[in-house]
Amino acid sequence: QVQLVESGGGLVQAGASLRLSCVVSGRTSSSACMGWFRQAPGKEREFVTSIDWSSTRTDYADSVKGRFVISRDRTKNTVYLQMNSLQPGDTAVYFCAASPFGGVRFRLDDYRYWGQGTQVTVSS
Repeated sequence: QVQLVESGGGLVQAGASLRLSCVVSGRTSSSACMGWFRQAPGKEREFVTSIDWSSTRTDYADSVKGRFVISRDRTKNTVYLQMNSLQPGDTAVYFCAASPFGGVRFRLDDYRYWGQGTQVTVSS
């Protein structure tokens, strides 16, 4: 009932910027909160940022605060992740996720629907 398709990943050099997009389709009631997570090889999936769809309240992991910005466009049913000053440590598969629960959410198990991920690779 909810489909998420993320795009915008790629291979960039340190200091560059990327903008990820996540197109949301299906029941809006099942995507009250949208989030971005990332997973590097051999590491657990970690929270990056989230946004409440209605209020646009946001939350960020300390590791990306000040560099990444999450936003949403109601008319396009799209969530964005603007990533600036990318570092090699940001290299990971980035996943878009939807939670049926309102408010900003940071726990992985709060999210029910997931995109397939988009690879972001930052070279030094």
